[in-house]
This record gives sequence, structure tokens and C-alpha cells, in this order.
Amino acid sequence: MEATERTSDAEYDAGGEDLAPERMCAVTREVLETDVLIRFVRAPDGQIVPDLERRLPGRGVWVKCHRETVEKAVNSKIFAKSLKQEAVVDPALMDRIDGLMLRRLTSTLALANKAGLVVAGFQQVESGLEKAEVRVLLHGSDAAEDGCHKLDRKFKAIQRDLEQAAPIVAILTITEMSLAMGRPNVVHAALISGGLSERFLREA
Repeated sequence: MEATERTSDAEYDAGGEDLAPERMCAVTREVLETDVLIRFVRAPDGQIVPDLERRLPGRGVWVKCHRETVEKAVNSKIFAKSLKQEAVVDPALMDRIDGLMLRRLTSTLALANKAGLVVAGFQQVESGLEKAEVRVLLHGSDAAEDGCHKLDRKFKAIQRDLEQAAPIVAILTITEMSLAMGRPNVVHAALISGGLSERFLREA
């Protein structure tokens, strides 16, 4: 009975630390892990604010982290209905969310780099793969396909032999990766195992 009650109200919370590992998407009604949901709160001026850190006070509304789902939440006035009060949505909300998520991803990459968990450059990444040290393989989203495919094939083969997943991330541009790592022209990079590498995967 207790579990049913939690699920039925799982799309809401009262702010502060998120105690539930799962929430219900206010749009799709799916109960999902909070890592694949975005929490939204209503600011004092009525504006709907994305709370990616899940720390802002106030009642939260959770929506699946897909652009189409968030757009549906806006178009169907889900925030006002869920919060039972007027809610104002900025027309640029989607772009704002994209910017916030990109900033979190690049910040995590920068932290992982400072912690010594990142190697950059084709030869260095290939060497890391051969030593089975790579947890996540990164390519610039605008990198040439040939180099990406060569590293991808090797990574997947090594991880398959180890019976492990082979996560490959190609979200950031070469410029964004370079700025995050403070190095020129980072086309290929890799993260070795560590807490920040796991955090980077979640953010990606």
C-alpha cells in the first residue's frame, strides 16, 4: 500500500534532497529513475524553472528528459495543472535547458580532466584502449568518421571480451571539448574509471 501511494504521487516532491530513486513523468505517466527526468519548479514570479540540481525549494514537477516530452508538457499546460496554480513558461525554455545540460557536461569533463581521469589525442586514446583502461570513449561531434570508427571498433571489441559495456559519447564539439580540457584541438579523448567518469556518463 505504501509503495502504491508513493507511485501515485511520484511526479511531485516538496523540494530539498531527492529521497526517491524514481519519479513519475507528469506527461507520460511512466515511473522512471530520476537520472532520466528533469525536475521543474515554480519561481515566486510564476515562471517555470528547470532544476537540474534537484535542490530548489518548492513543489517539483518531473518530466522525462526528451525534448518532445518537455514540449508536450508546455503545450498541454502540464505545469499549471500539476501545481494547481498559474505557471508561466518562457518560450526559450528548451534552449535554456539545452544550455544548462551542456554546461553541466562540459564542467564534469573539466573536473575529470583536472583529476587526471582523461587522456586526449588519437594515439593516447588508442594506447589506453590497448591497456583496457578506458571507461568512456569521447569524440568531437564534428570529428572525421574514419578516426572515430577505428577507435570505436577497438573499444567495442575489447569491452566485449571483458563482457563490459562500451559507452561512446559524441555530444560535444571539438571546440567544446578543447575548452573544457584547456587543450588545443581535442578531437578524441577517453575517461578512465573513476567517480567523475560515472558522473560524466550520467550527465551525457
